Amino acid sequence: MVPFAGWEMPVQYSGLVDEHHAVRKAAGLFDVSHMGELDLRGEHAIAVVNYLVTNDISKLEDGHAIYTLCCNPEGGVHDDLIVYKAAHDRVLVVCNGANRDKIVGVFAKAAKDHCEFVDRTDETALIALQGPKAWDILAKAGDVSALAKKPAYSFDEARLFNVDCTVARTGYTGEDGCEIFMPWGEAEKVWNALLEIGKEHGLKPCGLGCRDTLRLECKMPLYGQELAEDINPLEAALSWAVKFDKGDFVGRAALLAAKEKGLSRKLVGLEMVGRGIARHGYDLRGAEGGEKIGFVTSGSPSPTLGKNIGLGYVPADKSAIGQKLFVDCRGKDVEAVVVKTPFYKRAGR
Repeated sequence: MVPFAGWEMPVQYSGLVDEHHAVRKAAGLFDVSHMGELDLRGEHAIAVVNYLVTNDISKLEDGHAIYTLCCNPEGGVHDDLIVYKAAHDRVLVVCNGANRDKIVGVFAKAAKDHCEFVDRTDETALIALQGPKAWDILAKAGDVSALAKKPAYSFDEARLFNVDCTVARTGYTGEDGCEIFMPWGEAEKVWNALLEIGKEHGLKPCGLGCRDTLRLECKMPLYGQELAEDINPLEAALSWAVKFDKGDFVGRAALLAAKEKGLSRKLVGLEMVGRGIARHGYDLRGAEGGEKIGFVTSGSPSPTLGKNIGLGYVPADKSAIGQKLFVDCRGKDVEAVVVKTPFYKRAGR
């Protein structure tokens, strides 16, 4: 257990690699109740949220969610979010636990005099069930047959183990599965019941360790590493989540200017050629013994691929696939190469 954003969080249960493989081959269960849940209601709720984020919430159908970013006026990222449209006048915003206070401040200020805003984090628990066996397990907990046929980023109400829940086809592992919202006091009951019925399917409890390696293999960004107040979504290869044509939003002018000027740096995937692991904060060099040209944001051995992989920011002219780079691994320059990402994509995606 380690302290994380004011919470005590599990790093691992049976071991990082064991849990990682469980999610890729069977299923894993994550307690992610540290995430923030913000509830906005009223006829202007959609408009308020749409002004604060980069993606276009106005085009969402009821019962669908979308990945987006909340930026500062300079175009840097306050946080990345999942926005769930429950109805024409109700939106749920899920933010990272470490950014909860900051995002609550941004959304509460924007909502004032326009719509109702409530931070429901302390009354909402969130459990993620991820992996190819996730829906087989969930089918034994309640009737989710309709949702199981819907596309990713759909969500619906469901009664699981006699508990009223909201089940969403979202996650942070690159596998199929869901995230389950429920009343805080019911979380232990649902967690234990899922582990019990999931035993025969190979379900295992999972911690922060494998959550990080799973998302890294799929190039899913982590705030504080790939994303930050001084990094914009275009640099982070998230331009697909920025809709300039939807109208004005916070950071639009700065992002449009950055796009028109051309990016000076880009996020790239790295595969280690020499013996070494790229770790967060390590320097990147264009030549062995040369000057620093960039930095590693994330890096780890990949349990699925059996290779050492990483992500990092480099000048745009050093971002091409096949570009040779060197990672300063504690004073020793280790060769790496820029590779295509995501490093892993599940079959059928």
